[in-house]
Amino acid sequence: MSRGALVRLLLVIGLLGGCAVLALTQEPRLGLDLRGGTQITLQASDSPSGVVADAEATDRAIEVLRGRVDALGISEPTLTRAGENRIIVELPDVQDPRQAVETIGRTAQLTVHPVVKGGLPAQTKPSKQGNQVLSGEGGELIEVGPTALEGDDITGAEAVRRDNSADWTVAVDFSGDGSRAFGTLSATAACAQGDPNRIAIVLDGEIISSPSVNVPCGGNITGSTDITGSFTLDEAKDLAVLIEGGALPIPVEVIEQRIVGPTLGAAAIEASWQAALLGLLVTGLFIALVYRFVGFLATLALTSYALLAYAMLVGLGSTLTLPGLAGFVLAIGLAIDANVLVFERAREEYAANPSAGLRRALMIGFNKAWSAIIDSNVTTLLAAGLLFLLGSGPIKGFGVTLSIGVIASMISALIIARVLTEIGVANRWVEQRPAFSGIGSVGRVRTWLERRDPDLMSRRGLWLALSGAALVLAVSGIVSQGLNLGVEFTGGRVLEYSTGTPISADRAREVVADAGYPEATVQESDDDKISVRTGEITNDEAIAIEDAIGSAADGATKERDEQIGASLGSELRDKALIAFVIALLVQMVYLAFRFKWTFGLAAVLAMFHDVVIVTGVFAWLGKPIDGIFLAAALTIIGLSVNDTVVVFDRVRERWQGSRPEETFSMLANKAAVETMPRTVNTGLGAMFILAALAVLGGDSLRDFAIALLLGLVIGTYSSVFTATPMVTYLQERWPMSRAAKVGRTRRAEDSGAVI
Repeated sequence: MSRGALVRLLLVIGLLGGCAVLALTQEPRLGLDLRGGTQITLQASDSPSGVVADAEATDRAIEVLRGRVDALGISEPTLTRAGENRIIVELPDVQDPRQAVETIGRTAQLTVHPVVKGGLPAQTKPSKQGNQVLSGEGGELIEVGPTALEGDDITGAEAVRRDNSADWTVAVDFSGDGSRAFGTLSATAACAQGDPNRIAIVLDGEIISSPSVNVPCGGNITGSTDITGSFTLDEAKDLAVLIEGGALPIPVEVIEQRIVGPTLGAAAIEASWQAALLGLLVTGLFIALVYRFVGFLATLALTSYALLAYAMLVGLGSTLTLPGLAGFVLAIGLAIDANVLVFERAREEYAANPSAGLRRALMIGFNKAWSAIIDSNVTTLLAAGLLFLLGSGPIKGFGVTLSIGVIASMISALIIARVLTEIGVANRWVEQRPAFSGIGSVGRVRTWLERRDPDLMSRRGLWLALSGAALVLAVSGIVSQGLNLGVEFTGGRVLEYSTGTPISADRAREVVADAGYPEATVQESDDDKISVRTGEITNDEAIAIEDAIGSAADGATKERDEQIGASLGSELRDKALIAFVIALLVQMVYLAFRFKWTFGLAAVLAMFHDVVIVTGVFAWLGKPIDGIFLAAALTIIGLSVNDTVVVFDRVRERWQGSRPEETFSMLANKAAVETMPRTVNTGLGAMFILAALAVLGGDSLRDFAIALLLGLVIGTYSSVFTATPMVTYLQERWPMSRAAKVGRTRRAEDSGAVI
């Protein structure tokens, strides 16, 4: 074993050992879509008193909300700010969020006022500027004077019962300034007769109590007082939470609410790991059959991927979501892609110089594949980064785990697989049997292609015409059928229930209509579940739908509940379009930097072609276009450019080392044919993974896997038959120089040095 191989072996052992320690000592943080619970998104706005809803005011509001959540007794709640003026509240294990939304979402603008007159008739206007006419207990209209003190002047509140009374009251304590202000107010009221003897306590513009001041004229109330109102214990506690938590500095509104049942999350974890295991086994078997001994060693290295990815996840404290699980599974295919690139290069080197030996061919294969591997993985990381920056909720989780998965897959393929294969081919017995090694020949597919020598670029006009026809068909589907936009983009509510006994969608639709919601869309989903999609409805209305379905199906259990406001839906839709455009531009800029702007333009047009066709297929099939589809679309961009980069990398290499009599189209055709075995083998490996997700991933991941499968097939086609022909046309108008930049990586490739 060489010194370099020994160093890398020790590095691998240390790396895996450290990952094992992290995996055994740290618990993963599960998202609510896996753990079960409620997520509420609040939108803050400027207060009537002029407080701007900026990051500072939102952070103050979070502290107030945290006190309210803690008072509700919910374990391990999470409150975070998103952007300048949004607050995300996660409440694990909470399945009925009505009380939480009622308490958390209230602005609790508490003020105390003198009463001017009570028992007013409807539509009475204030008698004096600065006064207000508000609704009191029992619907009584009361005119109150200007604010005497605010919620900030209150230091504490507690539900108490005085003198063995059956009613609960709320004991309120004042700050120094609050005590003095309330003392002045109560002294004035104590000397008044009739309605002015009362003090009104106003919460969110509604009088919650307007008791009389029961002290002699000349006296006052300081330090503390009781709010009375025939409260029950729960009502008194809720009011105390709002008052003691303090008034929010800015109003907040619930714009999104997601509820996931705990059984659904457990089933999703199980299904995703089954898909990962099955995909890993089938992909590993396929790679071992194609690349024999080195393929088997690469499969062994791939088993370390799970440990690496999991350790990185818990080490960074990232949240694992349902789409995030899909990101991990998908990254298995990316790890195989790097190995396939290396092994195909090694096969070429051994065929060109068998006497140099297997190990040298393998090392040159790693070095020559380095550029394509880096470029293809960077483009995927760019897509993942955009998902994190522009996505929301679980989609952000997918961006994080896809990034972790890509990095873990590169470590698995370029470090661990390299150590194992280098040691393996250095064995004398293997070295004497090149056919057994898997890199002793270029393979049957490559041999067949070289024998046939197809001139694909001679029909480049035909290929582009076919791509254009596919685009027209896709766009016609989008225009004629329309897009079935999910609630993320339209606003509304989606409820999913498992039922005691199976119930058909027609029967469920009937009972939901009878409950007062004839416009609701009712469908059967995975495992005989019932999905109901409506406009914006309240939590009580959602319970009414659940009761209606339960009465017809021997009970109903809520598995998922997603509610998104129309304004947020419009915003998310706009952000999705922005994310798509930015993704195309970022990829084009990167490829223009790494290759030439003509290459970047051709790749971006091919990516646009891929995403539009997948969208068109979903339009024709009536499948939902939602946040999960957005994740799939941006991932398709990464996968599509991944294929295209490999072909373009070979085109550039052939062109910059070509002879004057060789045309660009001839060399582009040669590059496309040479990389076709890699394209086919990598594509099949990723398809095994995605097929496992589609079959085992459940209803929540099936459309995601289908979109990626379509994108993978179309992207594999477009890299050869759309992007490459297009770049040959652009080359004729804006040619790339034949001169190559010679750098450290290039010299290493030429010499076979280990880098």
